[in-house]
Amino acid sequence: MSTLRVNLKNNADNSYDIKIGQDMFGDFISGLKDDPIAHSYVIVTDSNVRELYGEKLKSLLDEIADKTLLLDFPAGEMQKNREVKSEIEDRMLEAGFGRDSALIALGGGVVGDLAGYVAATYTRGIPYIQVPTTLVACVDSSIGGKTAIDTPHGKNLIGAFYQPQSVIIDINTLTTLGPEEIREGLAEVIKYGIIADYELFELIEKKTGDIFNYDINLLSLIVERCCRIKGDVVENDEKESNLRKILNFGHTIGHAIENHSNYTLTHGNSISIGMVLEGLIAVNLGIWTEDDLERVKSVFINAGLPVEIPFDIDPEKLISSMKIDKKSRAGVIEMSLPEAIGKIYRIDGKYAVKIDDEIIREVF
Repeated sequence: MSTLRVNLKNNADNSYDIKIGQDMFGDFISGLKDDPIAHSYVIVTDSNVRELYGEKLKSLLDEIADKTLLLDFPAGEMQKNREVKSEIEDRMLEAGFGRDSALIALGGGVVGDLAGYVAATYTRGIPYIQVPTTLVACVDSSIGGKTAIDTPHGKNLIGAFYQPQSVIIDINTLTTLGPEEIREGLAEVIKYGIIADYELFELIEKKTGDIFNYDINLLSLIVERCCRIKGDVVENDEKESNLRKILNFGHTIGHAIENHSNYTLTHGNSISIGMVLEGLIAVNLGIWTEDDLERVKSVFINAGLPVEIPFDIDPEKLISSMKIDKKSRAGVIEMSLPEAIGKIYRIDGKYAVKIDDEIIREVF
């Protein structure tokens, strides 16, 4: 027998900047003009954001690029699927975009996840830039390089780790969001407070009303604080081998609930419920205190986020979904659970706790 080895050790530098400010589009285009990452650019957005920012961004790109293309799809989580991904890719191919192209993901989390996955696979990978326009995308989904689509079996089950070239956050885009969209992002913001930043949690606790009044300085502070937490986590664990799992608090149950609602229950609402139920599991395991859980529930309620599943659902269906979730190992459900507000529990150096099915049944 002969054995040949292909040595492909790679120390790639996937570093990038997160730029946060106001009225960022002009500076963003100037930066691309001075330091282009491609000759041609494709903007991928949804039907809502196209009207708000898509045409404006394309007109600015037209001044500096050889060729531009603006693509959109109907807004909503249900569009984050194989079919829409293929449609985007086919339209890019028909328009003659090649490996000298770059993609700009302009929109919320659905746009960023889907467009990022297109970039990861189109001609085996082209650069892309995240330009988030929702609070949840600004603080969470635009950072870290998780790109994915949903399947009937679960959320984000098909995808790739593929880091953006940069993340451009224009805080002014948040002022066009309705209260429901602010709530969506606030669920993730509260999560950051629970898992890593007590002072951030306390700030939300005291300033919820100011957030819904679109206090720009407060929104800027919150976004920067969350981005810093996620950036630090991703720096230390890009591919989610351990530390990055803390970002999944509330998402194991939350994603299962979201999927089984056929996405009629939004992501923010689903993970709000997920954090309460996973928090209750932590209390039942003796990891967390009931007082902390009640305090967290009060913050969710004050923000208008749900703390109970608003429809009947068979716990066995949720358990089955959680077992094929990418966070499970060998069919055993794992969760990252808090031990205090601002700190995630760790056992034997690991941030994931194996959860017996019976404990989940008891919680439901």
